[in-house]
Amino acid sequence: MASPASSIRDSQYGYTPREYVGIIFVVLFGTSTILHVGQALRYRMWWLLPTVCLCGLGEAIGWAGRLWSSFKPDLHKPFMIQIISLVVSPTPLIAANFVLLSWIVIQLGPCYSRLSPRWYTIIFLSSDIIALLVQGGGGGIAASANTLAKTHLGAHVMLGGILFQFASMITYCCFAVDFLLRYATNRPLKIKAGFVRPVLEPGTRDMICTLAFSTLVLFIRSIYRIIELASGWKSSFMLNELYFDVLDGGMVALAIISMNLGHPGRLMGPRKPQPRIGKEMEMMSQRGSDSLLI
Repeated sequence: MASPASSIRDSQYGYTPREYVGIIFVVLFGTSTILHVGQALRYRMWWLLPTVCLCGLGEAIGWAGRLWSSFKPDLHKPFMIQIISLVVSPTPLIAANFVLLSWIVIQLGPCYSRLSPRWYTIIFLSSDIIALLVQGGGGGIAASANTLAKTHLGAHVMLGGILFQFASMITYCCFAVDFLLRYATNRPLKIKAGFVRPVLEPGTRDMICTLAFSTLVLFIRSIYRIIELASGWKSSFMLNELYFDVLDGGMVALAIISMNLGHPGRLMGPRKPQPRIGKEMEMMSQRGSDSLLI
């Protein structure tokens, strides 16, 4: 049996992953995923299965790979399992955030948005799919590499995918902030006669808070991943296990668990929402009815 010193020297990571950390994250992501499957079935929100649930499954697999490495840090297979799974898996969760923003736009009024709800889905889901394919391709190159040069090539391709995804998230955030500010100040881009600003329902408000928190922690995770991959395989940043546990695993765990707590099926309903008129419109309609009676 190899000594601890030789294990660390031969480790694919430059250190031996902590066993208890692997167990914690496998349990967290496994439990969250089971809950998400149950919630998706309960609210009949099938599109959450290939998005949020797929993210949780991928994260559980990736952390299972790191748990395996805690016993055999020199094995290449679990090392590559965790690289590919943990780089790619948050992408479907980000896609769910994009879809939910389009729901909020429908709920609060497309007239406040620079993009229609349909175009939010088309543009940002397409960008997410491209990022997923690029990151997966980079992971495949790294997994099949038999030279250090090819391993670096795979890392650079993954970095390109993450950078593209990061740019998409920044664009998404800009559109979201612009929309919410316009709604809050009642400055629609286009307006029809008789339009009254829709009421912000408590469930929609909580969904906005959940999305904002989820996007923030995924944003932090993306910045970490960019720095990590850009610094190289043997950099001190890449070899710091605590950074990885907190800034990658911790951030994604917070994002997916927040979606369990602030589930869209519970907060906004299981179906794609329809625009609602505000209380002011209801009062105007009532006044109109009263005047006809007089």
